[in-house]
Amino acid sequence: MSSIDWIVLIGTLTSIIAYGLYKSRTSKNLEGYFLSNRSLPWYLVLLSIMGTQASAITFLSAPGQAFTDGMRFVQYYFGLPIAMVVLCITFVPLYSRLKVFTAYEFLEKRFDSRTRTFTSSLFLLSRGLSTGVSIYAPSIILSSLLGWDIFWTNIVMGGLLIIYTVSGGAKAVAYTQKIQMVIIFGGMFTAGYCMMNYLPSGIGFKQALQLSGAGGKLNVITTGFTKNGFDWKDKYNIISGVIGGFFLALSYFGTDQSQVGRYLAAKDSTESKVGLLMNGLVKVPMQFFILLLGAMLFAFYQFNAAPIFFNKALADKGKTTIYQSKLNTLENSYYQQQLHQQNNSKNFLLNTQNIKLKENLKLGSAKLTEIQKEYKATLKKALPDADTNDTNYIFLRFVIDFLPKGIVGLLIAIIFMSAWGSIAAALNALASCTMIDFHRKIKKDYSRFENQNAINGYEYKTSKLYTLAWGIFSIITAELSSGIGSLIEAVNMLGSLFYGVILGIFLVGFYLKRVGGKSVFLGAIISELLVILLFTLDKYDVIGLGFLWLNVIGALLVLLISGLIELVFGKK
Repeated sequence: MSSIDWIVLIGTLTSIIAYGLYKSRTSKNLEGYFLSNRSLPWYLVLLSIMGTQASAITFLSAPGQAFTDGMRFVQYYFGLPIAMVVLCITFVPLYSRLKVFTAYEFLEKRFDSRTRTFTSSLFLLSRGLSTGVSIYAPSIILSSLLGWDIFWTNIVMGGLLIIYTVSGGAKAVAYTQKIQMVIIFGGMFTAGYCMMNYLPSGIGFKQALQLSGAGGKLNVITTGFTKNGFDWKDKYNIISGVIGGFFLALSYFGTDQSQVGRYLAAKDSTESKVGLLMNGLVKVPMQFFILLLGAMLFAFYQFNAAPIFFNKALADKGKTTIYQSKLNTLENSYYQQQLHQQNNSKNFLLNTQNIKLKENLKLGSAKLTEIQKEYKATLKKALPDADTNDTNYIFLRFVIDFLPKGIVGLLIAIIFMSAWGSIAAALNALASCTMIDFHRKIKKDYSRFENQNAINGYEYKTSKLYTLAWGIFSIITAELSSGIGSLIEAVNMLGSLFYGVILGIFLVGFYLKRVGGKSVFLGAIISELLVILLFTLDKYDVIGLGFLWLNVIGALLVLLISGLIELVFGKK
């Protein structure tokens, strides 16, 4: 990067940290630290919800996901607006009436202490691991830019974030997310404008869409049906998106403390509901636009030189081995094929209805993909321990190679800020669950304190320590995240292992009034073990099942098994 980019990057990040510390002034008690004294208006609730959900993984990995697999990933969000309506009718009024700190307090009131503890433990495990992956995402950027070892970049990335998260709590998180989201949207629109502006003369947005469509990147709606029937292993289609996405969104926004804590901080239940409903309206178009950037990037590289491998640092490292000659030969072949593909693209745009020209375009794209596969296989031989999945580097490489000075620094800062927004909220939620659902229950005797102010001060300081501890845990998890492939898929897959069961426990609490604590506790444990078994069988191709369906299966298993246990063994 240029010196201007470094100035923009460092200046933007420093300003965010300073603003977070400035806004960290709040009541020094748990309600102030975790819920911002329940004082946020709906628009801050909205931005905080979106900032928590839209991590660096969203902006870093989603364009690469569309570049390689098309835009069908957007279907993953189709169930979200429906989930927001259900939340506003069922979850929000209950949480507001009970005045809870965490969602899991409701479970003790409805069932018993062990059900609350088990559910909170599932959340801590899933969110703690996911937060580590979220730290790893922006660390990739710093590692690629500076050539640093990923071990140190994870520490730097997590360490900077912890500064204002530990100090400020929920209020600092919410107010910094407001600034972050405004800058993020501006930066992404700028990237899209530059992408279109760099296309050859006479080729605009319409032509770019035609090229992307011909390349199979505009597959926004897919049914999941093949000539052999419905493909259950297909990860993203309209059915799994609406049904599986609904269950995942209902669990994530209704039972995951990192999101529940955002709208519990609202002034009242009306502000919470408006924030959630607006999120349902805004999220799908926002994700569509981010994926569209990836589809447009595919069209952009039909006329501009694309690297054969987008992780430049790893490619350069591979060329220091005995495979240098083979890698260079494949690069030259790829470049020659790209020149041929540019002619295919121009000819196709002259007559988009010509089937032969469209087939030539697809054939040329397939040849490029074949050369890339051989290059990655050779790179894997050169560097056996390296991760040769470069999906997460595709958009980043475009930013570094093509955007003007200053804009590069801003886009890199945006990815950092989007990471900080989601991670900060997650750390705040992890600390609140640890403090409320575990620490307070274990340490019940506060008789040594003189008054309530002394108790508030003690819990406030302890909460900061828990935030710090979870920050360290997440950094350690980030160190172990190398080689997990597409980060946006990895995070959603992690969530799907736990969210369905967590949601099922809450649904039993809401709708199966006769089911008691013992039944739901045993039902949840059995269901979680079955979900993990299904995931393992799917991983080894014993069964074919997309991970989104695990959310549906997990929730239904808890309802069914706990209901049966109560029916057979419960008191009449």
